[in-house]
Amino acid sequence: MSRVSTKPSGNPTAAHALLKRLHEHGVETVFGVVGREAASILFDEAPGIDFVLTRHEFTAGVAADVLARITGRPQACWATLGPGMTNLATGVATSILDRSPVIALAAQSESHDIFPNDTHQCLDSVSVMRPMTKYAVELQRPDEITDLVDSAVAAAMTEPVGPSFISVPVDLLGADIDSTVTHPAAHTPAKPVGAVHAGWQTAADEAAALVAGAEHPVFVVGAAAIRSGAVPAIRALAERLDVPVITTYIAKGVLPHGHHLNYGAVTGYMDGILSFPALETLFGPADVIVTLGYDYAEDLRPSMWDRGGEKKTVRVSPTVNPVPRVYRPDVDVVTDVLAFVEHLDTATAEVARKTPHDIAPLRARVAEFLADPTEYDDGMRVHQVMDSMNTVMEEIAAAGEGTIVSDIGFFRHYGVLFARADQPFGFLTSAGCSSFGYGIPAAIGAQMARPGQPTFLIAGDGGFHSNSADLETIARLNLPIVTVVVNNDTNGLIELYQNLGHQRSHDPAVKFTGVDFTELARANGVEAVKAGTREDLLAALRKGAGLGRPFLIEVPVNYDFTSGGFGALSI
Repeated sequence: MSRVSTKPSGNPTAAHALLKRLHEHGVETVFGVVGREAASILFDEAPGIDFVLTRHEFTAGVAADVLARITGRPQACWATLGPGMTNLATGVATSILDRSPVIALAAQSESHDIFPNDTHQCLDSVSVMRPMTKYAVELQRPDEITDLVDSAVAAAMTEPVGPSFISVPVDLLGADIDSTVTHPAAHTPAKPVGAVHAGWQTAADEAAALVAGAEHPVFVVGAAAIRSGAVPAIRALAERLDVPVITTYIAKGVLPHGHHLNYGAVTGYMDGILSFPALETLFGPADVIVTLGYDYAEDLRPSMWDRGGEKKTVRVSPTVNPVPRVYRPDVDVVTDVLAFVEHLDTATAEVARKTPHDIAPLRARVAEFLADPTEYDDGMRVHQVMDSMNTVMEEIAAAGEGTIVSDIGFFRHYGVLFARADQPFGFLTSAGCSSFGYGIPAAIGAQMARPGQPTFLIAGDGGFHSNSADLETIARLNLPIVTVVVNNDTNGLIELYQNLGHQRSHDPAVKFTGVDFTELARANGVEAVKAGTREDLLAALRKGAGLGRPFLIEVPVNYDFTSGGFGALSI
């Protein structure tokens, strides 16, 4: 039997049914890399779906992850069999740890030739993907593809949201299907489906009593609150009661950047970066902490808020608590976050305004960092870069718009602390998986989700160059992404850990020879410049923001490592 179809079929095939059902669930884009299954699928078999070719399958997975995160709708990615599937796996891992409803698809060997580890390019795809997906299955009969897509979407849109995976043997993908069979209309939940405990209102009333009796309550908000549609209600409740809001990395923007109750996002690196007791300032005076949509994978650990005096904690989540060993709340409310916030608003209608605890010293320290006027001989500092990006984003973005994307590295934690975010998911990073190379595909997903808004990307030289081939994808799609590569020819975060563990670094494990990222950008069709000062960087950012096409800025940077202030990283 041939591995290649010998002639096109004039009848509907499983490929037609697959793409048609994805579109009926709202999918309009499939990101991916195609292999020999191209003999069975062209990706134009169903109207309304665009195929976006990427240079690497990881890019396809992360772009789908971010597009799904921002839109709140399922999105799809594709890989060929064998190594294509394994390349896609890290993108799938990103969507399970960062909670995005991705439908991951991969070709498989012909159904009669699936002998994992023995057939050419044949691996047990379902077994590879099952531990990091909500649902994983291999197509057995072509006529079942529609049902499998429905099951994949249902699983992906159930809290905690995450990826589903379908393995598609290439012969079955091109096989004819019975076009007379009718299927019920596709049902895609308007928002993720979560668990709801019977009697949750009683627990919510206990939470309301704690908030009413608290002197300094705090709301700690995670991404599940955004997915529930609770952001306007949280803002209204926080403003009525004068309760500060603190967020995880990826929930920045629940309150706008300059809102007086926005106490910022938390990272375990913040005390060390600022050389200031930031966590103590944020959490020390708090006596009740209400976690709204809290998710341990978002890397805000309970030990970070366990500062100062005794506290009561309330957990509100659409999932049963998966980590009772590290977070045992005094009150656990398993329900939709929006439903809880509305209940709490009613239950506290007669409660007087609170007095937010004072974080003026922390804000002053942050302002001092961002205003740093020093011209360093060995490169700019990342806080200066972030301040410049914030300045230009504020100039060009309409109210409540704009996205700053961060790749992974030490600089990312400066973004968590300092980056502007005036809308939910206005700052994007991978809190859960945190894979090098995240930045380019995340920026692609963000710009496609918000085509009329500016997108800035900050990336380190190490992570950026691990996935830099997809600069060409940005150029081919003509996405107006302004990329800032902060370059110290070093894996800076790893150098930090060397210094934390050994009080010195070992260059062979962290140092690179130089790469001219401006020449690399030009080679991929992206205009680029270098900027070594604040003035140069501001001018370059303004130029890039006004071009309407991709632009890259390389900025030499350096870090001032200290060995103190990183105790919060202990688990």
